[in-house]
Amino acid sequence: MLNNIGLPGLLLIAVVVLVLFGRGKISSLMGEVGKGITAFKKGVSDGTKELEDGSDSVEHRQARDEMPAPAVHTDKEKS
Repeated sequence: MLNNIGLPGLLLIAVVVLVLFGRGKISSLMGEVGKGITAFKKGVSDGTKELEDGSDSVEHRQARDEMPAPAVHTDKEKS
């Protein structure tokens, strides 16, 4: 059904939406959609960064646990 819309159909839909809602309302709606997309992208990148940071800390903890503890020297041992 949607395969046969074509360019004239899309233009007709755009004109009807413009007449019904007006230019100002559509402009503000598109601004909100843009803000939503930007927030979504920021959330995805923050989540990815958090996952990468979390995996790095796990790797560092595993490496730290595998390393032997450093030797502690006291003043009594030197005399």
